[in-house]
Amino acid sequence: MSSIDDVARLAGVSTATVSRALSGRGPVAADTRDRVEAAAARLGYVVSSSASSLASGRTRNIGVMVPLLDMWFFSTVLSGITATLMQSGYDITLYNLTIDRDERERIFDTFLRRQRVDGVILIAITLDERESARLRELDLPVVAIGGPSAAATVAATTLTVDDVAVGRLATEHLIEQGHRVIAHIGADGSGDRHHVPTLRRRGFEEALADASIPVRPELVVSTDFTLQGGADATRLLLDGGGTGVAPTAIFAASDELAVGALTAARERGVRVPEDLSVVGVDGSELGAFFRLTTVDQFPLGQGERAATTMLAELEASDDRTPQPGETLPFELVVRGSTAPPAR
Repeated sequence: MSSIDDVARLAGVSTATVSRALSGRGPVAADTRDRVEAAAARLGYVVSSSASSLASGRTRNIGVMVPLLDMWFFSTVLSGITATLMQSGYDITLYNLTIDRDERERIFDTFLRRQRVDGVILIAITLDERESARLRELDLPVVAIGGPSAAATVAATTLTVDDVAVGRLATEHLIEQGHRVIAHIGADGSGDRHHVPTLRRRGFEEALADASIPVRPELVVSTDFTLQGGADATRLLLDGGGTGVAPTAIFAASDELAVGALTAARERGVRVPEDLSVVGVDGSELGAFFRLTTVDQFPLGQGERAATTMLAELEASDDRTPQPGETLPFELVVRGSTAPPAR
């Protein structure tokens, strides 16, 4: 197995120069870096992660916390994070932060405190006061996608989508199509004003209010953020929710809910978009397959932006401070699931 000394001899430089060139830390002329990288490639030399950690004080590993692993949105954000960090020679350690209290305590009291990560990325995570304190004690850079309630307590750099504006945009599209009996499928925010489904519902209600359309409680259904949840909620709505009033349009707070709605409509013989318009949120591949009108929030780009922000903070001075919050882009993508209501 080749050593750093072998690379240095072949490239005609010192071992210190090899270390700087391959770690990306410290000044090295471009032609020298190219020569070192070529020598390392020829010899099959790979920098030892443990040696690099001892020399730089870095593990070259980022902790990433997610609330769910089996949803398209989170897996796509993770893909963006992983691909971007790998390009800079970083690994990730994934922490599935569920609602289980014991598991959460082990993550914050044991795993993170082993000092095996250089920073932490939070994806739509809300932390309690104790968890926030544990994270602050680590004195690591933290980047949060969404979850402003968590970000505020751990002094994280926040990257957020304006979910109120997302809800407004989706609902305004339906209103502009001429719909007045519009339902909403989302999730119970449990009183958390930063909860993404709560924010999207607020946008829905604001858009209706601006159009002088009253919010009808029987047309607002909370359910699981799953295909099944969307289908069950839509069946209830199409049955009139016990009131005999069926919507002509549905704003679903995610593409998975929206595709569930499309499935339930098909089962009932309800034509989309002739009898029922449906709009979702995310920009998923599944939604594109079903020709779903959606508000695309570019989750892959969210992950890439979170990773580049983390890398920038790692390269900043020791006196780093969280960067100002950044609002991420989104846009309405009109496909075949929305149209004016039938006369």
